[in-house]
Parts: sequence; C-alpha cells; structure tokens
Amino acid sequence: MAKGAFYGLLASAIWGGMYVVSDIVLRVIPPFSLLSVRLLLGILVLSWWVWRGQLVSGIPHKDVLRLVAVGVLGFGISVGAQFVGTDKSTAINGTLITSASPAFIVLFATLILREPLSLARLVAIALATVGVIVIVDPANIKFGSDTALGDLVLVVAAVTWGLYSVLVRLVSKSYDTMIVTWLAFVGGLLVTIPASAVELQSRSIGTIDFPIVLGILYLGVISTAGAMWWWNRAFALVPASTASLFFFGQPLVGALLSVVVLGQQMTTNLWIGTTLIIVGVLIALIGLPTRKPKPVTA
Repeated sequence: MAKGAFYGLLASAIWGGMYVVSDIVLRVIPPFSLLSVRLLLGILVLSWWVWRGQLVSGIPHKDVLRLVAVGVLGFGISVGAQFVGTDKSTAINGTLITSASPAFIVLFATLILREPLSLARLVAIALATVGVIVIVDPANIKFGSDTALGDLVLVVAAVTWGLYSVLVRLVSKSYDTMIVTWLAFVGGLLVTIPASAVELQSRSIGTIDFPIVLGILYLGVISTAGAMWWWNRAFALVPASTASLFFFGQPLVGALLSVVVLGQQMTTNLWIGTTLIIVGVLIALIGLPTRKPKPVTA
C-alpha cells in the first residue's frame, strides 16, 4: 500500500510540475502533435522492458484490443479533451473542473469494481476538493458563453480520466502494469495522430532548438513514460477510490512551484488549500487496511 501511495503521489507531483515545460513547448509544437510525440517516446522508453519480459506474448488478441481501447479512452479522448478544453476555456477553469476527476474515480470504482464507499474516503475527497477550490480562488473563475464549450469538453476530460483510472485497476488484475501502460500508449496514438494531421493543416510547427528538445524529452520520458507507469501502478496496488486522492498532488505541486520558481507570494489561500489537500490524503491513507492485499500482476 505504501509503495502504491508513493507511486501515485510521485506521478501527480511530476504532472503538477510539467505545466511550465508544456507551456514553453506548446508555443512551438501544437497540442496533439506534442501529445503524439510524448506517446511515441513513452512507447520507445517502455519497449525495452516489454521486450525483455516478453510481456506481449501469450496475450489473447481480444485482450490486446481491450488494453488498447483503455488507452484510446485515457490518452486519446481524456488527455485530448483536456488539451482542447483548456485551449477553449481558461487554465483556472481547467484546474477546477478536472479536479472533479477523483469524484468520478470513486463513482466508477463503486459501480465497476464494487469498492466500498467509506465515509473516510468521501470526507478525504471533499476536503481535498475544497483545498483545490481555495488554491485557485473562486474570484478568478469565470464561467460564461465564451468558455462554455471549453468547460463542457473539460468535464468530458474529467469523466473519462476517472473511468480510465478505474479500468486500469481492473485490467491490472490480469496483466503486468508495464504492458498495460505500453498498449495504452498505442491506443492513444490511434486518436492523437489523426488529430495531429488535422491540426497541422491550420497550425505549423515552429523552430525546434535545444531547449525545446530538452522539454520534449522531459515530457516524453519523465511525464509520460515514467509518470504514467507510476500512476497505473498506483491503481494496481491501491483501491481506486483511495488512489484517486493522489490526483490532487497536481494542483498542489503546481501552486507550490509557482512560489518557488516564479517567485509568487505564498498566500493565505495557498496555505489553507495546501493544508486541506494534505489532510484529505492523510485521512485516505490512514483508512487503508493494514493487511497485505491480494497481489496483482507485478
């Protein structure tokens, strides 16, 4: 359980810190093109472990299609919707709306995995969600006709990410997390490559210099290959409704980095929001069973 918590929090911390790099790289490479490159790099990085462990051999074709379909949902539809939604809405709206993902994870974990919905987990999610709202500051949130389409797409991103995360736990009961992640990347490419082809008809790729190359490598190797494996592994080891709390590490780390890197002031809202998120996560972790869980494929 402790290992799963570490993996989930590590993945969220990486994603919380990747937005600065993404902002710079997206000025040069359009969103779906960048996402395609990230997934390709993720496939290349994980291929050595997949090949070494002979993880593909012996998987029935129908199960391969299932795992690819999970990737279509998670990386093609959900992450793609997050890109489009943020582009047509605002970053603040995006942070707030996508913070609903843990609630959808809990919902799908209850419906699909039949996980018990404990009071402690509900309280933990409620506290962490309030923490996110306090950090982004409701005064900065603007919902209106100009952001309506983007906000709707962001809701789709939150719902589908919740479903993706639960399905990862489901399929990880039968297959190694590495092959689950690798085939999910393949599934994502089935959506992002065609979307990139359409995107490049109206948006061109800018000048790719050495700092942009470093940014691409970071996003592909660390934020995609590494963080996505850690996130999936967390859901293989920890009940989905508890692992959902790790998602709140993203806005928390992003806000803290804005203080450390960008020199922004550590406001009262940030202190309060940070405290609420940490307390929420601790409540969820304390409520975990102490007995060793039934193992899933390592």
